[in-house]
Amino acid sequence: MTSSILKIFSSLILPNGLLLLIAISFLQWVASPESLSGLIRVYPYAVLGVGLFLGWRFHRTWLIFSLLVLTLADRALLHCAAGPPAAGSRILFNSISLLLPLNLAALSLTTQRERGILTSRNLITLGLILFQLLLAMGIYRYCPTGAGGEAIKLKSVTGPITWSPVSQSGLLAFGLAFLLLTARFLLRRGAIESGFFWVLIASFLGLNVNRIGDLSTFYFSTAGLILVASFIETSYSMAYRDELTSLPSRRALNEALLQLGNRYTIAMVDIDQFKQFNDRHGHEAGDQVLRMVASQLEMVSGGGRAFRYGGEEFAVIFPGKSLKEALPPLVALHRAIPATNFTLRGKGRPRKRPEVAKPSSAVRKQVPITVSIGVAERDAKYTEPDQVIRAADRALYRAKEGGRNQISI
Repeated sequence: MTSSILKIFSSLILPNGLLLLIAISFLQWVASPESLSGLIRVYPYAVLGVGLFLGWRFHRTWLIFSLLVLTLADRALLHCAAGPPAAGSRILFNSISLLLPLNLAALSLTTQRERGILTSRNLITLGLILFQLLLAMGIYRYCPTGAGGEAIKLKSVTGPITWSPVSQSGLLAFGLAFLLLTARFLLRRGAIESGFFWVLIASFLGLNVNRIGDLSTFYFSTAGLILVASFIETSYSMAYRDELTSLPSRRALNEALLQLGNRYTIAMVDIDQFKQFNDRHGHEAGDQVLRMVASQLEMVSGGGRAFRYGGEEFAVIFPGKSLKEALPPLVALHRAIPATNFTLRGKGRPRKRPEVAKPSSAVRKQVPITVSIGVAERDAKYTEPDQVIRAADRALYRAKEGGRNQISI
C-alpha cells in the first residue's frame, strides 16, 4: 500500500510539480524585478513557439489550444492592466477567472481524441475560444466608467474573498476544475493528466499576484512550459515504455545495455505455452497474463531490471552481478509467478482489483501460469551485451526443450 501511494505521488510530482516548484523558488530567491523583466521578454514567446511547433508537428491540438487559452488570458489581462481605470477591468478579470479553469478542464478531456489539426471539431473549439475572448474584451471596452460605482484598477484588484482577488464564481470554477483534474489523474496517472493539474495551480497563482504584469505572465508562461514538458514526458514514455505491461520497452533495454559495465548477468524469460493459452482463452486473457507476469518481474530483487522484449518474452538485466548472485532472485521470481494463482476474468469481474473484496457466487477458473528462464553472464567468451543475450536465449531454448517451467544456464 505504501509503495503504491509513493508511486502515485511520484507520478504526480515528477516532472510537472517539480517545474512549478522550481519556478516559485526562482521568484522567491533568485529573480529581481530587473532580471524578471528581461526574462519575460523571451520566456513566454519561447514557450509558445516551442509548444505550437510540437503541437503542429505531432498533431496534438490539445497542446495548441491549451497554450492559446493561456496566452490569450495573459494578453487580455496585460492589455486591461495597461489601460485607464475602468469597471470593465473588474468584469474582464472575473470573466477570465471563471472561463480559464473551465477551458483547461474541458481541454484536458480531449487529449485522447486526436484526429488531426484541421477538423470540424477543432475549428469549432477554436471558434469557441475566440468567441470567449471577443465577448470578454467587448465587455471591457464598452464598460469604461462603471455606472453607479467606482472604477476599479486591475493592477490592485481585490475580490470579495480577502485572501484572493478571484471572485466567488471563479473560485467555484477553479474548485470544480481541480476536482475533475484530480479524479482524471487518479484514473489515468499519466504525465498529461498531471500536467493539467499543475497548469491549473500555476494559472491560479498567476491570477493571485499583487500586480498584473511580469509576475502574472511568468506564471502563465510556466503553465505553458508544464504543458510542453508533459507532452515530451508522454512522448518519451510511449517510445521507451511498453503500453500494455508498463515495463520499459525493448528500445529502453537497448539503451540500458549500452550503459552496462564489465560485469553483468542477463536473463531471458518466456511464458510457457502462451500461444496455446491465447488460442484457448482469447487475446484479452492473454493480455491479463502478460500484465500479471510483468507485475512480478517488476518486483524482481537483487538489483534486477525487467524489460518487455517482445511478444511473451521478457528480459531481466542484473548490472554488476555475477550469474551466481543473480540466480537467487531469479529462482524466487520463478516460484512467485505460478504462486499468484492466475484467475480468468469473468464477465462480471471488475478490470481493477477493488480495495475491499466482495463475495461472488460465480465459479472462478484458475489457470496455472509458468515461465522458462535462460540465464547468461558476461565472461571471457561473451564480452558484448548482444552476445550475452544470445547466450541467454540459447539457455532459454534448452529450458523449453527440457520440459519448460525451469531455469537453464
